[in-house]
Amino acid sequence: MTQPLRAQTAVSTGANGSPHLVEVKDIWKSFGEVVALRGASIWANRGELTAIVGDNGAGKSTLIKCISGIHAPDKGTIELGGRPVTYHGPEEARHRGIETVYQDLALIDELAVYQNVFLDRELTWGLGPIRLLARRTMQEKTRDLFAELKVSVPSVTGRVRGLSGGQRQAVAIARGVMWGRELVIMDEPTAALGVRETAKVEAMIKDLVGSGIGIVVISHNLEQVMRLSSRIWVMRAGSVVAGLPTEQASKEDVIAMITGLHPGVPEPQAHSG
Repeated sequence: MTQPLRAQTAVSTGANGSPHLVEVKDIWKSFGEVVALRGASIWANRGELTAIVGDNGAGKSTLIKCISGIHAPDKGTIELGGRPVTYHGPEEARHRGIETVYQDLALIDELAVYQNVFLDRELTWGLGPIRLLARRTMQEKTRDLFAELKVSVPSVTGRVRGLSGGQRQAVAIARGVMWGRELVIMDEPTAALGVRETAKVEAMIKDLVGSGIGIVVISHNLEQVMRLSSRIWVMRAGSVVAGLPTEQASKEDVIAMITGLHPGVPEPQAHSG
């Protein structure tokens, strides 16, 4: 095991003094008497994959739901590009370029691939109140998107129900990228996939990071986290107990931080401010 690594507090600027893509400061969130987040603070940058890890119940999902506008924090701030933002729902977060790909993927089996990509954002044409779906335009844009992202499906007009698990995951990620102008959050992006399909999805994620998109991933797959991420944030009992560049940690370090056995990681406590 490497030398003890202490938790790093969030700072106000990223590379070259520019603001972080997203920064969460001292977020608290309770559901009744259950405190899900206890002063959690993290940040993520463009062109990097930032991983959030921790056991079940650590607060990971609640944190990303605050970032994506599903939950409103009880206390604390969320900043995009250095500017505080307040959401009144997930649609406002989506308008700001934040998309989330959840484990269930939110795909509709009976719809075509292109229809899923444009779900609730359908393109139309016409005059005044008389509008028709611009099916051909949506199909062409979906093909262009898939070509750019190297997503391979039999046909963008085919139903999603006929796709493999890896193809479904790729469609969900591509949809997130199409609308997520700033940040794409992924919850366990390869949890249900085999080795070959996992490799394809990971290659797609690497290409996205290389293109400059900011990606935040929640994952229990620590080997994957070590392969793909630039920075790891470790959560335990609703608190962020450590944050460090991936290159400075080993898998054993991260496991010790998650379980609280690492001597360099403090016990969860309330953040000041």
